[in-house]
Amino acid sequence: METIESDVVIVGGGPAGCTCALYASRADLKTVILDKNPSVGALAITHQIANYPGVSTEMSGEALLTLMRDQAVQYGTDYRRAQVFGVDVSGDWKTVFTPEGTFKARALVLASGAMGRPASFKGEADFLGRGVSYCATCDGAFYKGREVAVVGVNKEAIEEAQVLTKFASTVHWITSNDPKKDDAHAQGLLASPNVQHWSQTRLMLIEGNESGVTGIRLKSRSKDNEEGLTVEGVFVYMSGSKPITDFLGEQVALKEDGGVVVDDFMATTSEGVWAIGDIRNTPFKQAVVAASDGCIAAMSIDRFLNSRKVIRVDWVHS
Repeated sequence: METIESDVVIVGGGPAGCTCALYASRADLKTVILDKNPSVGALAITHQIANYPGVSTEMSGEALLTLMRDQAVQYGTDYRRAQVFGVDVSGDWKTVFTPEGTFKARALVLASGAMGRPASFKGEADFLGRGVSYCATCDGAFYKGREVAVVGVNKEAIEEAQVLTKFASTVHWITSNDPKKDDAHAQGLLASPNVQHWSQTRLMLIEGNESGVTGIRLKSRSKDNEEGLTVEGVFVYMSGSKPITDFLGEQVALKEDGGVVVDDFMATTSEGVWAIGDIRNTPFKQAVVAASDGCIAAMSIDRFLNSRKVIRVDWVHS
């Protein structure tokens, strides 16, 4: 089996991994990205970008990710499709195992993201990115003056529904169980004038056409028959997402929520290993945050590998 050596190996080709690769390659570090699938991940399935600085609102997440990847490759990054099934971080050289070969590097970056949960409802997967969303912060502005549904009673659902109240004409909050009366955030949401609460109600089906979501079917415990509701957006918050860390074993410390523990420089508890992006399980899962993580990690790695005490900047003065 082939063994490839480099200065930096990055597991994951999302915005965090691509940004880290770009900065590392520009610092003249031999850099490899190992990406399981460029078509999956939070950014890749985003239908339209609206809040990434400097990017046209006509661009899709997949197109933005392609630009990021191509830019890193342009500066020397070796991009490879590979499924990582294990790592060994015990020595000075970190080892990454894939079916395609073994990769060794002096610095390992974990950027594998978080695993989206499987679809819970009929029609959810069919209209993902075309009316079905898991991020109101990302997509809420597209629904200004429109009716949307939020499904879920957890903290994330409540916070994201609050975001949507600033844009949507009506936010239909669908919960299978009633929120707790002592939950101040839930009660605050219920007090919003444009929130309609569907108590003890299940989402049965998400309907739509070529243009996207057109409505949903609901079933209340108190009624015998399903009923239809016209909405243009459905925001689903059920079991959330889980950082992809199964290939790590117990070689780096994890938080109680499953995210990798890092310091201010994105370094993990294992020397020579960094973690960036959604694998950290940060409260703000945004592409621009992930890209920031990648930049910080790359500059930290440059300093680490070259034994410098200060971070050098990476811009050109004219």
